[in-house]
Order: sequence, then C-alpha cells, then structure tokens
Amino acid sequence: MNVPLKDMSPLVDMTRRQAVGPTRTSHPAYVDLLPPCNHACPAGEDIQGWLSLAQAGKFRQAWEHLMQENPMPAVHGRVCYHPCEGGCNRNELDSHVSIHAVERFLGDKATAEGWTLPPKAASSGKRVLVVGAGPSGLSAAYHLARLGHEVEIYEAGPLPGGMMHFGIPAYRLPRDVLMQEVARIEELGVRIFLNRKVDDVLAEKTVGAFDAVFVAIGAQAAKHIDIPARDAARVVSAIGLLHEVSEGAAPKLGRRVVVYGAGNTAMDAARTAKRLGAEEALIVFFSDRAHMEANTAEAEEALSEGVKIKWLSSIRDIGAGDLQVEVMRIDDKGVPQPTGRFETLQADSVVLALGQQAESKFLGKVPGVTLKTDGTVIVGPDMMTGAEGIFAGGDLIPGDRTVTTAVGHGKKAARHIDGWLRHRPYVAPPQAPIIDFAGLHLPIYSDAMPSQQQEVPPEQREGFTEVTAGLSEAQVLHEARRCLSCGNCYECDNCFAACPEQAISKLGIGRGYRVDLALCTGCAACFEQCPCHAIDMVPELA
Repeated sequence: MNVPLKDMSPLVDMTRRQAVGPTRTSHPAYVDLLPPCNHACPAGEDIQGWLSLAQAGKFRQAWEHLMQENPMPAVHGRVCYHPCEGGCNRNELDSHVSIHAVERFLGDKATAEGWTLPPKAASSGKRVLVVGAGPSGLSAAYHLARLGHEVEIYEAGPLPGGMMHFGIPAYRLPRDVLMQEVARIEELGVRIFLNRKVDDVLAEKTVGAFDAVFVAIGAQAAKHIDIPARDAARVVSAIGLLHEVSEGAAPKLGRRVVVYGAGNTAMDAARTAKRLGAEEALIVFFSDRAHMEANTAEAEEALSEGVKIKWLSSIRDIGAGDLQVEVMRIDDKGVPQPTGRFETLQADSVVLALGQQAESKFLGKVPGVTLKTDGTVIVGPDMMTGAEGIFAGGDLIPGDRTVTTAVGHGKKAARHIDGWLRHRPYVAPPQAPIIDFAGLHLPIYSDAMPSQQQEVPPEQREGFTEVTAGLSEAQVLHEARRCLSCGNCYECDNCFAACPEQAISKLGIGRGYRVDLALCTGCAACFEQCPCHAIDMVPELA
C-alpha cells in the first residue's frame, strides 16, 4: 500500500446512504488495492509504500519503511531477480519501474550516511537460536530482535552470509556491501557465533536455554551424479569453485573449462572461470533453452562475457583432457531423450553445476521432524516442523531457492515464532484485491522512459570488481516517480477537479479526500478520472 491516507470514508452514516442526497444507484468510495509489485515480492515488501516516499525525496523514511520488511536492501538491490518488476503494471505502458535500482540506492545511502533504525520493542525475556547465518537466518534474527527477543546465530562457516558470501561472486555482490548490512543486524543485539556447527539441535536448545529454534542451514552441498571420470581431467563442483574463489583462492582450471548445468550457479561458475583465465568457458546442458533454470538476465550476462552454451548435450564420460557427450532430443512431452549420437569436447576442467542439497541428516534425529528424499524439511503453514518449537525455512524447505525467498521465509518464521512464544498465534492480515493494468485509468501516452544503470563493458571487465553501477539521486527520483501508484491514492486531485457537484473536499496533504453524499449524484466522474483506481463505485444499499 501507499503512504497511509487518513479519514477517507464518506461523510455519512454508511447504513443510510440511499436516504441521503440525490437518488443514485452507486456512490464513490476510496479503496486501497494491492499493487502487483507488492504481490510478486517474495520478501513481502510494501514496494509501493517506500517508492511513494522515495519519489518525494524522503529517502530516510523510504529506507525505514523498506526495512520493516527486509533488512538487506543494498544486497537485494543487487542480487534479487526482481519478480516485482515482471509484475509491474507499467510494463503494459512502456517498461517497468526499476525497483531494484531504487532499493539499492536506499540501501547504499543508509550505509554511507550511517542511518540507524528506530528503537526495537521492549525485551520479551525469550531467547531464540537461529542455526545458519545465510539470508533466511539473518532475516529471522533481525525480525525477532526487533520484536524484542534475544537472538543468537550459530554459523558453521568462518563468515556470515551463507550462499550470499560463498555462492554469489563479488562482481555481483561486493563483500563490503554484504558485511555492512550484516553489521546493522548485529547492532540490534543479534550475536553471531562463527565456526559453530550444530549437530544436535535439542542439545543446543537445552544447553543454551533457548525457547525456540529456527533452522536455516541452506543447501550448500553439491549434488553428485554418476559420470565415469578418468585421469587428468579436473572435476570440481560449482559450489566448491565459488567457495574457493570467495575465500581468495585462484584455482587453476586450465584454458578450456566445461560447466555442466544451466542454472544461475552454472552461469556464475562459467563467468568466474573466465575471470580466472580460461580462454573458453562452455556450458553444457542436457535440455534446451526453454527449460534452462537460470534467470534470463544471468544467461545474457554470461553470453555477453564470451561464455558459450551447448544445448541438448549430456555428459557421459570424462576423460584425460576431453569428455564425451551424447546428443539429446526433446520428446513431445518436453523431456530430453538420448539419441545414441555422441560428440567429443576438449576440456581441461569440468565444473558440475547440477544443483545443491541440504546437509540435514542431523535433523532426522529430532522426533517429529520429517525429511524428504532431497534433504528438505517439511514445515507447516506456521513454518514449524513436526517438533514443537523447532522451525525451519530458506533453502532447507521445499520451494524456490533465491535470496529473496529465503529472506521472506525468515520474516514469516519470525512472526510465527513470536506468536508461538507469546501464545498468540500470528494471523496474516487479509489481502486486498490485486489491481491489474486494465483496471487503471491512464492517459494513452508515456513520456517517462526508464533510467539505465551503467555497466562496465564486457571487454573491460577484469577480476571481481562490481560490473553494474547504481543510479544517481536525480535518476532515483525520476525512477520512483514513474510508479503508477496502482490501487492507492496519491492525491493527484483528479477526483476533486472532476466532480461537477463539488461533493469532494480535500482533507490536507497525507489525509486524502472526503465525499459528501448529500451532494454526490453517483455520476462516477471521479472514478473515471482516478488514474490509479483508488476509487470504486459501491452499489447503494436497498
């Protein structure tokens, strides 16, 4: 929703509508509908709300509004695949609002200017253990701390961040940006214990006197496949490669590198191989482009940097400096099938990027916890496992494996944990109807083309320096003002100007309008002139 508007109700007793004023069949009423960007956000951000503040130049208020839902805007502005922009109604007009770029600007500005958050809630006296300092664990810890709980995170690795640190290359997410946002979470009182692996959740819960546990260990173990491999060729996992590089190592892969798989991790592995000196980085995938798991933008970035992709090819044997692939075909059900035809490719190294799985066997020892065959954990709608007081989220549970989804899981879990601890189960507020483009009343032209983030040209990219720049303040203001405020009043005065009976009065900035039904004829001029559909015509009561 947008910036809250107060006192938007008509100036009459709602049970006496038809008895007041002129005879009519319906009357206008101000509404708050759900914009599609908000609906599409896995982290549950009120995107339109903070955009409306940003477009007014109220950057700190916009950041604080954003931080109510997501503790890492500078990270998300860089690594989120922004489904919000795919849902943006402005796509039907010209092109979507660059939401991620505005979010990144707010996160970077908060760090540069040292903004701090408003005081958190009073102490609840409850202690919560979070296992894993990845995006879901950090998000849960942040929200739990703001709700007044004492939170400790046990992280098995040497640094916080999980796959944000060890799985996303620095050219996409500079490590100082990540660590600055982690530090802000710690400033709330969250304590992070590194190199602290948990093997027995119940024992840790008892020894630490924790009232609840949230397990968010992610999926950092590479999936293994049975491919015969002979001498000389170096075979590594994509996760292992990215992990090594994030720790400052520069593994020698040779001149020709083949990456097997076509997800986002495969794209990152191939781009990393190029940065490590490979003359040729070839992605081999057993299906076609239509079934590629990687985000389209990630694939295009890889191709722009000289990475090549060989579709419909399945590796059957890895030899000394070469590998054998079988040509595949897509059947009428869209499933890859072998053809019996083989090709030989030259390769000094083979990087396997066929997905990750959670190392969750230790949770199988907890009575009530149910594991699926892929290692994921079954949770209820409240994010609780079958064990009382043990919650789970992020890549550890079935679902999309993205940073933004994991952060959303952490927030959702925190609210349910808070409700469980206080014996007041959390109930999500009802969702307003979604407003689509057809429901808007917009002019037929567009004169607000999007701002473009500058990128280092592919031929000039060296090492792991960030390749995409942020927007300037002027560009951010322009971009935020491209928001159509779908379904939410932004006080444009169109309704006020359109009313032929002067039945609409202004209540002051931030308070919206009032309809005097003693004057309103129900002509719907205000409804038709409201560009964002913040007015509905409501049938009169009998």
